[in-house]
Amino acid sequence: MSKTVFITGTSSGLGKLTAKHFAQQGWNVAATMRTPEKETELTQYPNIKIFKLDVTNLDQVKTATEQAIAAFGKIDVVVNNAGMGTYGALELAKEEDIDWQFAVNARGPINVIRAFLPHFRQNNGGMFINISSFMGITTAVPLGSLYNMSKFALEGLTEGLYYELKPLNIHLRLIEQGGSKGNNFVESVVWNQNPDITAYIELNSKLQNLMGSRDESQLDDPMLIVNAIDDLATGKSDKFRTVIGDMGNMLMNMRSTMPIEEYMEKMSSFF
Repeated sequence: MSKTVFITGTSSGLGKLTAKHFAQQGWNVAATMRTPEKETELTQYPNIKIFKLDVTNLDQVKTATEQAIAAFGKIDVVVNNAGMGTYGALELAKEEDIDWQFAVNARGPINVIRAFLPHFRQNNGGMFINISSFMGITTAVPLGSLYNMSKFALEGLTEGLYYELKPLNIHLRLIEQGGSKGNNFVESVVWNQNPDITAYIELNSKLQNLMGSRDESQLDDPMLIVNAIDDLATGKSDKFRTVIGDMGNMLMNMRSTMPIEEYMEKMSSFF
């Protein structure tokens, strides 16, 4: 019997690529997105079913979970991929953007995990793979305090759950990725702005220029991430944390070998 993976945020980028990969490997795929009526590519796969899901909407989480279980009978792996990024000085952030950042990147995975726990307990096992970032484990970045907060929260959530769910044969895994080709990261970033406050203009410009100047050749191949997810889902790897890409591994090495003050000064010098 084919196994089934439930993936959030499959309308584009990494989520869509992951859904296609697992379908091509013979898995059943429950692909979720906020606007399934717009999807035309994933609908071409007979072993992919699409469900409407905004991970911040508890009613939609409950409905999508129930529909996916009814459609496939059993879910083996859940990939919490849906996420968004808010950048810019904290002082400039709108209240709704602060709440939305945490709602999507931290509360969203909580909602999905809680919805699937009864199903996993009933089946005496399952796996959650949470897509995080090297900015959640190795480093915070200038003007990224809100995004870093959300990913640090996801890391802590996942590590804490590891202990409470291990006795139930429910496994927790983390992927720490950086930017990947074709993931439209820069285009999807929400930038905090307030024209009445000019104190952060120079730093904001430097960061935007730095992010915008990274061409596709400097970004990681997204298939590195997809293959890492596959390795975890299939049991080829049992690593709790998988760091993807040169930048994440370089920063993790720096962070682990330097005093924190020296590391932070070095990071500051980049900007």
